[in-house]
Amino acid sequence: MSDPSPRMHLSVVDSKRGSKSYRTVLLRSSYRDKNGKSQKKTHANLTHLPPHWIELIRGLSMGKQYLDVNDAFDIVGVRKHGAVEALLRAFQQLGLNSLIASVPQRNRDLVCALIGARIIRPHTKLATCRWWHDTTLPQHFGVEDADVDELYGAMDWLLKHQNVIEGKLVRRHLQAGGLALFDLSSSYFEGTECPLAEYGYSRDGKRGRLQVNFGLLCDRKGRPLSVTVCRGNLRDSQTLLPQVKKLKKRFGIDRLVVAGDRGMITQVNIDALGKLDGVDWITALKSITIRKLVKKGALPLHSFDEVNLFEVFHPDYPGQRLVACRNRQLAQKRAHTRESLLVATEQQLSAIEQRVVAGRLKGRAEIGLKVGEKINSRKMKKHFICEISDRSFSFRRNLPSIAAEAALDGIYVIRTSLDEQSMTAAECVRNYKRLCNVERAFRTIKTISLRVRPIHHRTADRVRAHIFLCMLAYYVEWHMREAWRELLFADPHLDELTETRDPVLPAIRSAEAYKKATTARTEDGSAAYCFRTLIEHLETITVNTCRAKSANGDGLQFELTSIANAKQQQALDLLKTINKV
Repeated sequence: MSDPSPRMHLSVVDSKRGSKSYRTVLLRSSYRDKNGKSQKKTHANLTHLPPHWIELIRGLSMGKQYLDVNDAFDIVGVRKHGAVEALLRAFQQLGLNSLIASVPQRNRDLVCALIGARIIRPHTKLATCRWWHDTTLPQHFGVEDADVDELYGAMDWLLKHQNVIEGKLVRRHLQAGGLALFDLSSSYFEGTECPLAEYGYSRDGKRGRLQVNFGLLCDRKGRPLSVTVCRGNLRDSQTLLPQVKKLKKRFGIDRLVVAGDRGMITQVNIDALGKLDGVDWITALKSITIRKLVKKGALPLHSFDEVNLFEVFHPDYPGQRLVACRNRQLAQKRAHTRESLLVATEQQLSAIEQRVVAGRLKGRAEIGLKVGEKINSRKMKKHFICEISDRSFSFRRNLPSIAAEAALDGIYVIRTSLDEQSMTAAECVRNYKRLCNVERAFRTIKTISLRVRPIHHRTADRVRAHIFLCMLAYYVEWHMREAWRELLFADPHLDELTETRDPVLPAIRSAEAYKKATTARTEDGSAAYCFRTLIEHLETITVNTCRAKSANGDGLQFELTSIANAKQQQALDLLKTINKV
């Protein structure tokens, strides 16, 4: 008799036809015929099914029972983890914990958590205290129970240790005789009660808003080392000397080269720096000073016919070197811009002239007001000659003035106290241009990622602590950006190009960076990211809290971390290349 309950199983049959090999997966059953012989019956050909389906059927044929995961487990919590994991790896490579404090303590953990929160999702301290519970950040630092008052207390603690932390950064990245970059920026306030908040020159374009100024000191690569916060009405030149004295006295730097812009290193500061032993500087001349040198014949413009860089010595600058440069591409750009402004101003003046001719605008004073309003809006007054009476108005271009300005297009002069043995003329130009690294730091701290503004704190110390916290966050982010160069739109050959290209010519991208910008793809063909979108992509790696279902709802809980995709894993692995030195 045949077996009333045939056994189902999978059978794999390998065959070969010519040079090609084939594998066939069959669903079969075994039975015995009426003579008692073992027979097989094929029920289906499963070769075309996905491999995981085949394995599922194989398990069923072996007597296994499967349960829908939704009937077995509940996901009772989801926390973002990938960006936190990236930060933890960066913190470890940089030794951030020991940088903040050598001895483990609660305030150190709170400050590290605040730095991480500022990089991942910049918020106010109150919003941070609410937001970070949706991530694994507070859990890793053991600060899940922290409230906003404790965060404020950690900021107060951080400010008291600012000098110690900055000293560690300076000793780590600024060697004796090294180049220090310094510049000043401002950020506006929400509120009116902070004693540092004053009206001043707004670099945010927020006229009529109270603000605070802060000066940032960086090494030659743009890593932030120290920040100084001061009143919003303080001039640029008033912030440099205290920072230099801090480097020499508090941090023990004997020899130092400071690079600053025209408004920072003024003659008053140059005289003061000359009284400090071991301090040299690099800056640039203002355009009005360059014009005076040309008029005196001290700056021969015909020399630019053969070279784009040469040195000038002048008795008005004893013991100093002047490096004259001419960027022809910049000259063409300025000439085009000036001609556009001249044409636009002529159109507006022509409209006024027509109104005067038609009799709709009369009176010398009234005509003069209208002309002044239009001619000053684009700062073209010096390039026009206007004749105004009660009933007439005419204008023409001031050709000598235009020609005199055009002769200086693309020309700039670097001024330094360093001799040629200490730094060549080309190196002076390159190092002055490194101030763009500080400007990049300001853009990141203020707008792109860390969003230091608007400032909501009311006390001077809290404002100082807030800005110092943002500086430390940028220190970590700077190293993460360097490690992720091949994933971001950044130029992977920037340092090499900076050191080898003509120092006068404008910066150019490498072929690889240009390809990234045009295709939005990296070298391996995958998508290129900006820093913020890469952080957001990493946030999709989550830690999921699961609970086994039970009748009384107290099933066993466990955590499962989602698996990183190839891009996320590459980003995490690249952070191992961070070098804190």
